[in-house]
Amino acid sequence: MALTFEIAEGGFLDIDVRIVGPDGGVIANGERESSGKYTFAANTNGVYTYCFSNKMSTMTPKVVMFNMAIGEAPKGDTNADGESATKLEDMIKQLSGSLASVKSEQEYMQVRDRIHRSINESTNSRVVMWSFFEAVILVAMTLGQIYYLKRFFEVRRVV
Repeated sequence: MALTFEIAEGGFLDIDVRIVGPDGGVIANGERESSGKYTFAANTNGVYTYCFSNKMSTMTPKVVMFNMAIGEAPKGDTNADGESATKLEDMIKQLSGSLASVKSEQEYMQVRDRIHRSINESTNSRVVMWSFFEAVILVAMTLGQIYYLKRFFEVRRVV
């Protein structure tokens, strides 16, 4: 079995993860991780629990993207029909594994794209607000200088 996860949004992009087996024993435990991959053999039958915890930053919601992969145990050669059938089965299993790997990588790239898009949009909004603030300050300084220069060149007559 394998668990791959990544935090897509929220806070410092970190979360606690824990994998618990059917007997209640902790198989894997990680603290404040932004992404990870855990692979382990499921030796006992039962329900395996994946727990993502956000206790350290309860005020910030997080979006967790995860993928579970469940493989099959390797089987011995019980087919005595011929070598071509086992070669074909092996090639099909290899192709299936490669296809699952490509799909997983594609999902990972979509998550990364979503994260980077969010960062770019946030940066863009900050740049726009800063530019607007600079334009307002520039106009205020211009008006202040015009007022100052008009008063400076004003002719005052004292009678």
